[in-house]
Amino acid sequence: MRTPLILIVLVAALLQGCAAVVATGAATGAVAIYDRRTTGIMLEDQNIELKTASRLRSDPAISEQAHINTTSFNLTVLLTGETPTPELRARAEEIARGVPHVKRVVNELAVAAPSSMTARASDTLITSKVKTGLLNIDLPEYSPERVKVVTEAGAVYLMGLVTQPEANATIEKARRVGGVQRVVNVFEYVD
Repeated sequence: MRTPLILIVLVAALLQGCAAVVATGAATGAVAIYDRRTTGIMLEDQNIELKTASRLRSDPAISEQAHINTTSFNLTVLLTGETPTPELRARAEEIARGVPHVKRVVNELAVAAPSSMTARASDTLITSKVKTGLLNIDLPEYSPERVKVVTEAGAVYLMGLVTQPEANATIEKARRVGGVQRVVNVFEYVD
């Protein structure tokens, strides 16, 4: 009996998906070694991001008019992007605060029209440059995997559980990256 070509293509696609899941799991495991959060908190942060994004998409006014990114680190939610009105900005914050287990919301939403794809691509490039720069920080026990970098409209937001010297070095390194307009410290300190 001959196997239909479509079945072969589907199995190949599924196997590629499995490889991606395994690779993602391995990468997450490698990062977890350096992360100061517990595994439970890391999973809760992922859950918070998904729930917050889902709730924001479920709000018709926000989903149609705003561009909002949600990032969670150690149960702190960072909201970045743009909303056209102060009311929608406040509503997005209220939605984030209503997600279970969120202990703090940092609302950095600008009241403006949603950014262009070109601006977002530029932000992605800046994030990559900052993350690359963090590889060159020479401090005892420093690990760039402990720092989450988010860029929006040239503003770099730094999240993580770090010591004061780690924060200072990270902020200074981020400030020196081309295209960075400002650096916003959202760190929590372990010392």
